Amino acid sequence: MLRELHLTGEPAADKLLNEDPFALLVGMLLDQQYPMEHAFAGPRKIADRMDGFSLSKIAEADLETFVELCVTPPAIHRYGGSMAYRVHALAQHIIENYDGNPEGIWLSGRPKPDGPEVLKRLRALPGFGEQKAKIFLALLGKQRGVQPKGWRETAGSYGERGSRRSIADVTNAGTLAEVRAFKKAAKAAAKG
Repeated sequence: MLRELHLTGEPAADKLLNEDPFALLVGMLLDQQYPMEHAFAGPRKIADRMDGFSLSKIAEADLETFVELCVTPPAIHRYGGSMAYRVHALAQHIIENYDGNPEGIWLSGRPKPDGPEVLKRLRALPGFGEQKAKIFLALLGKQRGVQPKGWRETAGSYGERGSRRSIADVTNAGTLAEVRAFKKAAKAAAKG
């Protein structure tokens, strides 16, 4: 089931995430030490500054010029410079390994990749660790209709039905507030 994404609270930013799988990957990349909705609005900031959002344009961009574009206020992230390097590396990785097709990460191959294989491919992306890869796998399964065999189990607790743990569970302002409350409680428990 393909669900229309409502992750940022900004219609233009959400439209880009719905239409461009690379934009969705970039949003996930930026979702670190930064409010979720701002992270996923990052691709729209890049698009506005590059006259459109294009994986190939980002990969081919002069790195220093791209970094400058990303750190210009409002920056794409609290750590705009280091994240710009990661976005650039992500674009190059997808060109080199998936012929510029981000959906190849979860769709390419015979037989079609299962949940563990998709997770392995996501973990291999620049800037993606185990947790980020599991969250993105859950986002694909819960909201994009990409449900390779075993995806829920592979995504762990992020794949649970009805959970409110991550961006994979955000469908509107109410669920965003629930995810924030869960994260706050988890952080407090970890300190406690």
